[in-house]
Amino acid sequence: NNTIFDDVFRTMIEKMPYLAVPLINEVFHTSYPENVPIVQLRNEHQQENGEIITDSCLKIAGKLYHIECQSVDDTTMAIRMIEYDFSIAIENAQKQGRKYRMDFPKSCVLYLRSGKNTPDFLEIEMVLSDEKIVHYWVPTMKLETYTRNSIFEKNLLMLLPFYIMRYEKDIHEMSENPEMFQSLLNDYEEIRINLERELSGADKTALYMNLNKLIIKIADYICRNEKTVRKGIGEIMGGRILDLESERLLRTGKEQGLIQGEEKAKLDIAKRMLERSFSLEDIQFSTGLSKKELEKL
Repeated sequence: NNTIFDDVFRTMIEKMPYLAVPLINEVFHTSYPENVPIVQLRNEHQQENGEIITDSCLKIAGKLYHIECQSVDDTTMAIRMIEYDFSIAIENAQKQGRKYRMDFPKSCVLYLRSGKNTPDFLEIEMVLSDEKIVHYWVPTMKLETYTRNSIFEKNLLMLLPFYIMRYEKDIHEMSENPEMFQSLLNDYEEIRINLERELSGADKTALYMNLNKLIIKIADYICRNEKTVRKGIGEIMGGRILDLESERLLRTGKEQGLIQGEEKAKLDIAKRMLERSFSLEDIQFSTGLSKKELEKL
């Protein structure tokens, strides 16, 4: 089900578009600051034979950027990209008297899975009606080439939800090999620590929580048949989310002056922990709810 990858990528583009800025800087060698103004353009483009939906189209400093997230190495991707880019260029065409100017977006493809035959760029040779040859090419970005350290060094936080896919082929072996499993947990513990450091401060708490949830969402899918691995990652990444949500819910209850605000917050936290398969003992310790209350829940 490839839509989970599309959903997570588009969620980040739509809800956290500033995460795309470091990615654009990395691919196109630009140097946009983190707070550069971003205009999100429409991703649905009408064609005579139907609707084309692109993953993202952003406008930064007057330039168009188009990013597609691809979970498999599709050999037709070059044709699809030129179709997408042509649609974007037409919709943003500028009329200059009786002449039109079409600016193609700067485009790239992020490959979540890649192999030795995955190209560094996609290319099409276009022969125009006057016999002129135009080379259309799109750079590619491969997840597997980025380590945990390089992701944080380059601030490519948008790659973190998909990081588990680097281990995809070894997930089953990890569930049976304690050393490999512990190495994975250590990796995610470092991710959690680094992410918490990068996104410290009250103004970035929501981003921290949302990224964590997306990390867990993809990990749950990739590890869906390996409960031990799924639970291990969930406990490492989900624990801090619960702490932050606990603080937020308790604060909200107090601010609203609700008599049952604190109790409701504890119940909400307990529900989340149950969804993440935490033990009743851990939930009881974190929330202070009685065993009877938890059994009822």
